Amino acid sequence: MSLPLVSVIVPNYNYGRSIGLCVEAALAQTYPNVEIVVVDDCSTDDSAAIASAAGARVVSTGVNSGVAVARNLGAELSSGEILVFLDSDVAMHPDAVAKSVELLASGQGYGAICGTYEPEPLIRDSLIEEYRSLQQYYLLLKSEGVIDTVHTAILAMPRRVFDEVGPFNPILRHTEDQDYGRRISERYTVLSSLEVRGRHDHDDTVRIVLDKVFARARLAVPLILGRRHLQGGFVTGPRAGASLAAPLTVAALAAPLLWGAAWALLPLALFLLGVWGDLDMYREVRRHRGRLFLGYFVAVNFLVNLTVFAAIGVAGVQWLCSKRFRHLYDPQPRPDLARATVGADRG
Repeated sequence: MSLPLVSVIVPNYNYGRSIGLCVEAALAQTYPNVEIVVVDDCSTDDSAAIASAAGARVVSTGVNSGVAVARNLGAELSSGEILVFLDSDVAMHPDAVAKSVELLASGQGYGAICGTYEPEPLIRDSLIEEYRSLQQYYLLLKSEGVIDTVHTAILAMPRRVFDEVGPFNPILRHTEDQDYGRRISERYTVLSSLEVRGRHDHDDTVRIVLDKVFARARLAVPLILGRRHLQGGFVTGPRAGASLAAPLTVAALAAPLLWGAAWALLPLALFLLGVWGDLDMYREVRRHRGRLFLGYFVAVNFLVNLTVFAAIGVAGVQWLCSKRFRHLYDPQPRPDLARATVGADRG
């Protein structure tokens, strides 16, 4: 019996640094029946040419439209019975596709398999990238098992599931994965598996990391408030407490000025409370990188927690004032996948 064709669909926009490594790793899979389709979202760098030279079939969206449109177009133009959506800054382990196919065929009823990251970045060139790699590694490690979201960096599913659930919402440019996770988990079991792994080239500046954290946390609020519960994922009591402790620590810095030197213990106590909320993660960081890097990690994570709290505050105001924001994830009419602006194949 022939093995089902797997279509690896790689949305790309200006990922010239990593797209070559991504495609090379996808072509080096131990699973023998794979096609690679890179959907270039009108990049302004040479990433499309790099992908084509590496051996991928490259198509264009024709108009810069966002990652959701790119993934939908890749699904439409590919031929596989199984779709693997792969971010262009991720290099899969050689057995990632084979493990995904095996899990989907295991008889456990999985509708989608989500892969995880290694604790080391794909391209090591900054401390903030090291921070982000370890942070994301830990969060994915703790979410292993059944989840009610999806991690789209490596996401495998049968085409029939994609056809039933429908395409990614093309209106959403930043939270299409959260929306898709809600939709697919209402019908199917989604598994986050440590057996499916890859290396991720994370953002390498503090500004970009904090910008993304803010945007994603803000846009997650209407999705969370619109659901009765969350099974797994990253929203936990201690994590929420750590995010709350960060702004309280900053606010408490005024306490000794207002009420005397004895109150200097208050911000310290609140800071330690925040550390306690993420203590398990800090243990994992120390195990991987030692005490010196742990100090840097704790400092950056404090900024991240402040950013998350700020994002939630802004989202709260938007939730009260904007009907559109409250209904951001309401079901949408299924869009037509055919696009008049689709460019010709480039490879």
